This record gives sequence, C-alpha cells and structure tokens, in this order.
Amino acid sequence: MIPEADILVVGGGLGGVAAALAACRAGRSVVLTEETDWIGGQLTSQAVPPDEHPWVEQFGTTASYRRLREEIRRYYRHWYPLRAEASALTDLNPGAGRVSKLCHEPKVALAVLEGMLAPHRAAGRLTVLTEHRPVSAESDNDVVRSVTLKDLRDGTRRTVTACYVLDATETGELLHLAGVEHANGAEARAEFDEPHAPDEAQPLNQQGITVCFALSHHEGEDHTIDRPDDYAFWRGHRPSFWPGPLLGFEAPDPRTLAPVPRTFVPNPDLDPLGVSADQSADAGDKELWGFRRILARRLHTPGAFESDITLVNWPLNDYWLKPYIGQEDEALREARQLSLSLLYWLQTEAPRADGGTGFPGLRIRPDVTGTADGLAKAAYVRESRRIKAVSTVTEHDVAIDLVGPYGGTRHRDSVGVGGYRIDLHPSTGGDNYIDIGSVPFEIPLGALLPRRVRNLLPAGKNIGTTHITNGCYRLHPVEWNVGEVAGALAAHCVAEDVEPHQVQAEDKRFEEFARLLDRAGVQRHWPDVRGY
Repeated sequence: MIPEADILVVGGGLGGVAAALAACRAGRSVVLTEETDWIGGQLTSQAVPPDEHPWVEQFGTTASYRRLREEIRRYYRHWYPLRAEASALTDLNPGAGRVSKLCHEPKVALAVLEGMLAPHRAAGRLTVLTEHRPVSAESDNDVVRSVTLKDLRDGTRRTVTACYVLDATETGELLHLAGVEHANGAEARAEFDEPHAPDEAQPLNQQGITVCFALSHHEGEDHTIDRPDDYAFWRGHRPSFWPGPLLGFEAPDPRTLAPVPRTFVPNPDLDPLGVSADQSADAGDKELWGFRRILARRLHTPGAFESDITLVNWPLNDYWLKPYIGQEDEALREARQLSLSLLYWLQTEAPRADGGTGFPGLRIRPDVTGTADGLAKAAYVRESRRIKAVSTVTEHDVAIDLVGPYGGTRHRDSVGVGGYRIDLHPSTGGDNYIDIGSVPFEIPLGALLPRRVRNLLPAGKNIGTTHITNGCYRLHPVEWNVGEVAGALAAHCVAEDVEPHQVQAEDKRFEEFARLLDRAGVQRHWPDVRGY
C-alpha cells in the first residue's frame, strides 16, 4: 500500500499543529485532521487562554511556541486600537487577565496559527482536513497501517495511509482505535508508589471537563437567555466536598481546599496596565471577571470597546458528574447545560455588591467562540487516555515535596521542558482538587514511545504520564512541545530510515536527533530555577 503522506497527524489542537509544522519544516508531506472547523484546540475551539509557567517570557518553551506568542501580540499591535503605552509593551497582555501573561481572543490565535501553516499548504506539503473524526484504524505487526476518517459534514469516509501516525486528539482516541496499550483515569498506588494515587486503579476517575464561553457586560441592557432545560438541577446541586451550591461565589481554594469567596464585578474601573499575572505568586482566581479576561477595553483608545470580554472557565462550570472518555455525548450535553445554567444564574440570581441580584447586562458572545449559542466549539478536556510508555513520568519525578524545590529528574533523553503546579481539578471519582507544588521538569523521549507499537506517536496530553503528573504536563506550552517533538521525530525517522525506539535507546542516534531539536530552538534543560 503506497502511503498517502509521510505523516498523518490526527487532531488539530496545539500539539497537532506543532507536529505538522515541525514535519513540514523537515520537508515531509503531512495530512492534518481536526474534528471541529477550527485548528488550535485549547487556544481556539476550547477557548482557553494559555496556562503557563512564570518564566515564559524569558525561557522554558520552544522557539516556535515563542513565535506563536509574539505573533499574537503583533496581531493586536497591528490591527487593534491600542493605547500607545500598551502597544509599546514588549510583554503586552491583550486581555490583562491574571491567569496568563498572554490572555487573548480565540480568533486571534486561530488567525496566527492559520498563518503559520499557510506556506506549507501553499507548497503542497500539508493537507488540512477539518471536521473529520477518526472512526477506525488498521494495524498489523505492531504498525498502524491506516486510519479511516469520517467527514462530519456529509458522512463520507476517507482512509489515509502514512508511514507515521501521530495521535494529537484530545482524548487519545487513536490509542483506543488502534489497540495501543494505554491507561485511563487513575492508576493504583502500587503501580508507581505515588503518594496521591488511590489504593486501587480507578479508570473512570477522570478530571472534569469545562465548556467555556465568553461574556461582555452592557449596563442597562437585558441579554438574559432562556432558562436552560437543566437549570433546576444545577441550581440545586451541591457537591459533597463543596462549601455551598456549585452555582455560587464560594468555592474551595485549589491549594488549601479552604472555602474562599470569589468576587464578580463586571468592567471594573481599574487600569489594566497594573495587572500582574504570575501563577507562582497568585493564582489570580479569586476575582472572576479579571481572572481570564481576554480583551481589556481600557488598553485601547477611549470608546473603541464598550466592554471588556472575559472567558468563563471557573470552578462554577467545571463538570465532573460523568467521565467524558467513554460517555462523550452524554457528558458533553450535561456540561453544556451546566455552563448555560451558570450564565442564566449570573444574569438572574447572582448576588451583586450593591445588595441586588442578577446581571442582566451580561451578554454571551457567539462572535468570540464562533458558534451559534456562544459556547465553545469543543469541551476543554484536561485528561486524555495515556500511552503505556517506555518511560512513565510519576509524582516522584516532579512533586516538590518529594524532590525539593531545586530537584526534579534529569532525563538522558530529554526533548523539552515545562513547568506548572500539579493541578488536578475535581474528578469523576469524587475527588476534590489535588493541587501540589512541583518543580520545572523535563520531557523524556521515552514518554512519547508506546512500549509495543512502532509507528504511532502521541502528540498531546496522551504521553506517558500518570493521572497525577498529567496535572502539570497537560498545559499549552507542554502540549505544543510534545507535538513539535513528535512531528520532528517522525520526520527524522522517515529521512534516516530508523524507528523511534532506536533513536531513544541508542546514544549516538539520540544525540543526532537532539542536535536537530537544539537547532530548531527546542529547550531541553532548565537553568537554575525554583519550583512552586
């Protein structure tokens, strides 16, 4: 069977785009597929501003990820009516959100990512199939021979063959379809001796998902939506480990689990240039309007924007009643109802600082999310199926309490770096937050290699982590780094006629591949920094 492409990348999120770019830069032919009509995953179709470590402006990412960030800033400087002092900032934060040093609108990231792919599409190296979902895979002798995709617009099916197949789906869908050994949910403590693992394996214990949406506020107007079908349920829902109703401004502090009130004041009259986003000093999640704000009206010339735009990805709309993996349709429907119920509650019943209730001027923004109802095109999926890998990253590699603030495992086969607290949201097993200090970490190539299958590579959150360590390896820059390395590795293996396992196992072959990553600007080791 003649391959249709050198490399097939299934899933057009951040990892998938980074993989396609790396493979195309190496001169390989690539087919990139995506289930929605937007590439970009977390940044676009899921509408999640980037979660990043505090050193992101100086180091700790790949060069191509830094380029993505700078091109997003360039877009705002070129097209938006920024105040002169805002435009001049080298570290411009367009939304002045507190979760990230680069909060921005999904469509801006989409425009930049499309631009990054454009020359490869024009050259004929890259074919992008949006609104295509994998439905089956054929394997033989530990090699994935083909993947069949369904066009979600007309139902037609297309089978693609390739030398290498990269699984960049949000749930590790190809691992299931191709019969690749994988983990799901929480591993038993005995498997890796992780202090925060449960006594017995819990495959249905998965982090909650979130259906995000964007809001602006228009005083004196009424944008109240119709009462959602499930509003009565969500209005009365009180999780056993929550301090009150889920739809309420009091929620656990993720790090201490102590009940903490959140505040909500739309369009505060504060200069956004004074906002500091530093996750190591302050999680920034206690003031909800500014937490994930993606457009700050006061960064722009007066009158350019009537309102800020904020992104709703809060404790109040995390959904964990059913596992998403295995029950996608039902879990997604209920998660969407939760988000709509939160919006309706905000518009009609939420307590205001002046003693009143409800913010009818809140307007959901379909123009921001690119959907008819204003909810994100796809759920924000925090936890994927994960390969049974040659090397598995465990709590012993990264938890600050186990390795000390300057510790962390150094990997002979490091192919990247990342940094974030081990941040697990409430889960379908009934767990509250598990939020653990961690150290800046390395990404071992062995975590990208299935133990058995020879030509399928993970290119996202489906690498060889555990339920626990997924909590710090799942964020935007790490997903990009993993995807970029997977794409580069597949391209290298095609060019050199070697297999990924040989590259990882043999020092001379790994050193040759590492030099390629170094030249591409993939940082593989950290300077001397302290965990948090």
